[in-house]
Amino acid sequence: MSTGTDAADAWFRARGWRVFDFQRQVWTAMHEGRSGLLHATTGSGKTYAVWLGALARQVETTGLQVLWITPMRALAADTARALQQPLADLAPSWTVGLRTGDTPTAERARQDKRPPATLVSTPESLTLLLTRERARDDLGAVHTVIVDEWHELIGNKRGVQVQLALARLRRWNPALVVWGLSATLGNVDEAMAALLGPRPPSPGLMVRGRLDKALHIDTLLPHEPGRFSWGGHLGAQMLQPVVDQIEGSSTTLVFTNVRSQAETWYQLLLKARPDWAGRIALHHGSLDKSVRAWVEAGLKAGSLKAVVATSSLDLGVDFLPVERVLQIGSAKGVARLLQRAGRSGHQPGRASRVTLVPTHTLELVEAVAARRAALAGRVESRTAPEQPLDVLVQHLVSMALGGGFRPEAMYREVRGAWSYRKLRREAFQWALDFVVRGGDSLRAYPEYQRVVLQPDGRYRVPERGIALRHRLQVGTIVADASMQVKWLSGGTLGTIEESFIARLKAGDCFVFGGRVLEYVRTQDMAAYVRKAAGRRGIVPAWSGGRMPLSSELADATLAVLDGCRQGDWLDPELLSAAPMLQAQLQLSALPTPRTLLVERFRSREGHHLYLYPFAGRLVHLGLASLLAWRLARGLPNSFSISVNDYGFEVLSAEAPPLDALHSRALFDEAELLRDVLASLNSGELAQRRFREIARVAGLVFGGYPGAPKSTRQLQASSSLFFEVFRKYDPANRLLDQAENEVLLQELEIARLRATLKRMRKLKLQFVELATPSPFSLPLMVERFREQLSTEKLADRLARILRDAEARLATPVNAPSAKARRGASA
Repeated sequence: MSTGTDAADAWFRARGWRVFDFQRQVWTAMHEGRSGLLHATTGSGKTYAVWLGALARQVETTGLQVLWITPMRALAADTARALQQPLADLAPSWTVGLRTGDTPTAERARQDKRPPATLVSTPESLTLLLTRERARDDLGAVHTVIVDEWHELIGNKRGVQVQLALARLRRWNPALVVWGLSATLGNVDEAMAALLGPRPPSPGLMVRGRLDKALHIDTLLPHEPGRFSWGGHLGAQMLQPVVDQIEGSSTTLVFTNVRSQAETWYQLLLKARPDWAGRIALHHGSLDKSVRAWVEAGLKAGSLKAVVATSSLDLGVDFLPVERVLQIGSAKGVARLLQRAGRSGHQPGRASRVTLVPTHTLELVEAVAARRAALAGRVESRTAPEQPLDVLVQHLVSMALGGGFRPEAMYREVRGAWSYRKLRREAFQWALDFVVRGGDSLRAYPEYQRVVLQPDGRYRVPERGIALRHRLQVGTIVADASMQVKWLSGGTLGTIEESFIARLKAGDCFVFGGRVLEYVRTQDMAAYVRKAAGRRGIVPAWSGGRMPLSSELADATLAVLDGCRQGDWLDPELLSAAPMLQAQLQLSALPTPRTLLVERFRSREGHHLYLYPFAGRLVHLGLASLLAWRLARGLPNSFSISVNDYGFEVLSAEAPPLDALHSRALFDEAELLRDVLASLNSGELAQRRFREIARVAGLVFGGYPGAPKSTRQLQASSSLFFEVFRKYDPANRLLDQAENEVLLQELEIARLRATLKRMRKLKLQFVELATPSPFSLPLMVERFREQLSTEKLADRLARILRDAEARLATPVNAPSAKARRGASA
């Protein structure tokens, strides 16, 4: 394709396709040997922009020339099919190979004998290729790397894994061209820097693919939103509207945020429309690969009426027949909402539409905020982790396998990865010592002396057993150990977390894969089940279920509430939520960007304090714990807390001293880290985080194929390391990493600090409640659900609602919340 972009133009014209300016810009840049990031909306034509550019760089040689890295195995297969299409016309001698964890051994052997010109792979499979002794011979001729869905990788350790792999490839080929593809990012310049490294040979090119692609975001309005609402309150009455939307469309994707919610909605839809059996399906990451493949094939063929899915279908697999996308509940972030909207109209020129389905009334307000933020382009930023040493430790062992390394050259190479650009020599030396000697506390154990200095000055892995165990668990994806779910009669349904199965006893029923199953027994890390006969099952609660509201969406929601306070009720969602918002105004007040609403209420349980910072549930957990701990320092008291995305409740037995609240001393940022760690069970949190770090760093081995270790074994092993390091190697940097990850990821300490700083500047608005307000009731319900049975919860709510409705019926001239409000400057 020596004519540069001419052949690409001709190939597009032959198909009647229009070439967009951004596509031609990428083709030209890649032909000139430039790297960069292409940021464009989903379904705008990004794939062929970079792929035809890569073909323009083909050289007359055999072997691997282009690597295409994707975050998902399902996406890898779809990508390989798309890349195959232009080859007959533009590169007839080229082949495209696929190498992921699903690739059969025979196919891998064929690739080793005759490498394809292009290989579609995942971060883990690429790292495995780099662990081979002949890695440089196999990959040294690669001249182009494409990283798809970079926005999904940049913010986690898998992205760091990609950075390190690129640093090695750049060392072998300094002229390497690297392009990332992204659809939803708020910090594209930083994302490009993380991809290209801190010292690229030439400045990267940022290409923004701006297309006139219509985006429609609307909401299914509940018939009776009510004046009081709580999590899940609207679920039952939204079922029929969802059914009607599916009925009126050819193919619909119904997105939920968590697997348990997907299972529930699939069951609800089948119960409402039994005639849809076989025409609607369920898709999430725990289902067996064959089930997921069947669902994806049905979507592409247009044979399925609807699919209920989680983030397993978020990314860029092309499902052209999809006409509608429904989002159950809040998407929690603008980027996620845009990503899911793009599943419909996934083609240049076609409109994308997503319809929001509220599960409680305040999500109607959030829907307006999400639409305004999306249309204004206020999308969340994602930043790369800084110097994760567990990934570095794993990488050093991988590179010792892949031909070995000399320490000074490896140090320079690692600093070529963005996340390690500031890595100090002593930190690198600590990681090297850890893989050579096992650190101060493990030097007596040969199995932790994984890397040895050879006479030629290179560090290598000397033992085959260590090499095998390392290759079996290369990667940074760490989750609770899962068990296969198998029919007693034979066949596999998928996987489920071991911690859930451990709570079951024989005869218990649960919902999985859209079926009600009866648990029979556990044997050889598999849960054996049979079909339950007409019994209702419990839905598994997978870990990692609750995502926090993003800062962008939280700020937009506060702005919408402020508009309501000033009379802006034009959006249909706000008219629907008006009874609840007006009840909040009558009983209390609305939070705004300039005020911090503080509600106080006295009940038989004690003294309730409600604050509404709108900072997401993780920050609110840290804030509630911090405030309770600081209040208890002044006066011994017992506290319980409850949080959601909008605010938090601190319930105390004795009235808390609120002088500190008035003076804002409770919001002081001084000694924040010390106080947060003291207010929480930080040791337990750090120990739980250390389990993942120990797995990535290779301290804990998950077992051989067919003989995996149980969660209990893995937890015991990692806990033992944690205690040994604390007692005998307290300077171990992996312990520091565990504590830092707790602060950064589980408590969002940077966002918590920023929230405290903002709270100190806000005008405090105090309201003494005579009855729970519409905003405080959901926090009560969160706490009640942990304490009460469903029947007792219903009784308690009925009493609260009767009292609240009676208070709302108070004549206008009677004392109201407005008369009880106070303000502090």
